[in-house]
Amino acid sequence: RAERLWRAGAAFVDVLPRPPRPTTLPPGTIWRDAPHDSIPHARWLPNTGFGELAPQTEAYFRHGLSAATGGDPDKPVVLFCQRNCWMSWNAAKRALALGYRHVHWYPDGTDGWGEAGLPFARAEPAGP
Repeated sequence: RAERLWRAGAAFVDVLPRPPRPTTLPPGTIWRDAPHDSIPHARWLPNTGFGELAPQTEAYFRHGLSAATGGDPDKPVVLFCQRNCWMSWNAAKRALALGYRHVHWYPDGTDGWGEAGLPFARAEPAGP
């Protein structure tokens, strides 16, 4: 079903958290984020699936969801992470609370997508 929605042009939103820079790195150490592959054309909104969000992160989620859907609360939107990652469930509930009417939760996330032999694309966090 997720593949059908993807092919039909639904908005896909990846909420996988972005690992923070380790606090134990010595000053001046260069830190590079690990690459993140996601479902092609998905908007990556890292750290927006936690149960409680800081106001700034909640605003980032609202803005990112609006950008992903073109501001259309009737556009189908699919929220995902990885299998057994409940952050996408939290984000889906948050999207419903924001008035989006066609919200889908993809519980198998990128794990299920890959197992189905579907493509991936390198993702970068969406801007503010």
